[in-house]
Amino acid sequence: MPAIASRNMKYVGHTDQGGRGDGVQVMVNRGYAYVGHSFSNGITVIDVRDAKQPKPVNFLPCPPNTRAHHLQTHGDLLLAVNGPSVWTMQVSQEAYFSGTSAAVLEGQKFTGGLRIFDISRGEAPREIAFLPLGGLGPHRIWYVGGRYAYVSVHLPEFSDHVLVIVDMVEPTKPQVVGKFWLPGMWTAGGETPTWPKGKRYALHHALVAGDLAFGAWRDGGMSLIDVADPQKPKMIAYRNWDPPFGGGTHSPLPLPDRNLLVVADEANFADCKRGLRYIWIFDIREPSNPVSIATMPIPDEADYCKKGGNFGPHNLWENRPGAFQSSSIIFATLHNAGVRAYDIANPFAPREIGYFVPPNPERMYDPRPNRPKVIQSADCFVDAQGLMYVTDTNAGLYILQFEGA
Repeated sequence: MPAIASRNMKYVGHTDQGGRGDGVQVMVNRGYAYVGHSFSNGITVIDVRDAKQPKPVNFLPCPPNTRAHHLQTHGDLLLAVNGPSVWTMQVSQEAYFSGTSAAVLEGQKFTGGLRIFDISRGEAPREIAFLPLGGLGPHRIWYVGGRYAYVSVHLPEFSDHVLVIVDMVEPTKPQVVGKFWLPGMWTAGGETPTWPKGKRYALHHALVAGDLAFGAWRDGGMSLIDVADPQKPKMIAYRNWDPPFGGGTHSPLPLPDRNLLVVADEANFADCKRGLRYIWIFDIREPSNPVSIATMPIPDEADYCKKGGNFGPHNLWENRPGAFQSSSIIFATLHNAGVRAYDIANPFAPREIGYFVPPNPERMYDPRPNRPKVIQSADCFVDAQGLMYVTDTNAGLYILQFEGA
């Protein structure tokens, strides 16, 4: 399928994922892609050993009203979230992003927890453990092997998602060993939220490099957390640029060899009606004092604000071990503007060096009423050879070849 627009990214293959064209996070492990869905409530396994002809080979369904939209793979393990399928349960987007989704879901039945699979047979994941987690359950995970997984979880004693550290020393018996939250979130402990009504202070995602976790807290900004002692994580630095820049802090990417941090703010609204969201670059030479030094350029080859749907950042490629790793080339999905590549060799003057904007979806999988029929590129996995696996809310999985600057 040809791109609407492209530069330095070449189309290789596409799949509708076995008739489940909605995708959020994608992981590629030893020739198989694992796609978590936003609406189809399960995980699709795709044989991508022939990237030109990807073949769906399995589907792992979730319990009723439950989705597994975020997941991680490493070695023989697949870790997946289980939480409420908010869009199929018709939770309003406004309620979800304003922090009232928990109240809207009161009384609804779903499964909340961390599910672990053995993927030694790549096409046939086998469940080996389930860690129940109350509240709204987990949202995202960071796991690249080793002893600990770092999970954003809405535990019932907190106002929203916090950092939960899970001991994976025995994968069949995962255990919670540590927690970290922003002041005001521990409601069961008598803390009172101090942020404005309508703002959502919740850990969307934390990514770990060495002994530091970099947390993105939606409208609550960004934090650097010392996790050297997983039972007693502690704050090193905190920044929040909302106001004036609108919140939605979503995806962190530390580049420790350059003392840089890239942070994307999610555009979780349509038609630029709340302005633009940005991908920021921070200097973190002094971890206790992160300083913003630049933002990535905004696509200007088309008027994406008028295209319909969300325009702006979603996910960053996270430099996973064994895949494409770079401290100067950054990949990001930008919803209706497709997937983008940036060169930050000069971090004060980042350049866009590639993009691919897929055609609009042929079919809508989104069950919400009156959704625009436009692409919403969601996530990107980049392998060691520069093959890119790009998911979409409705348009299936695209496989592209990054051809450099």
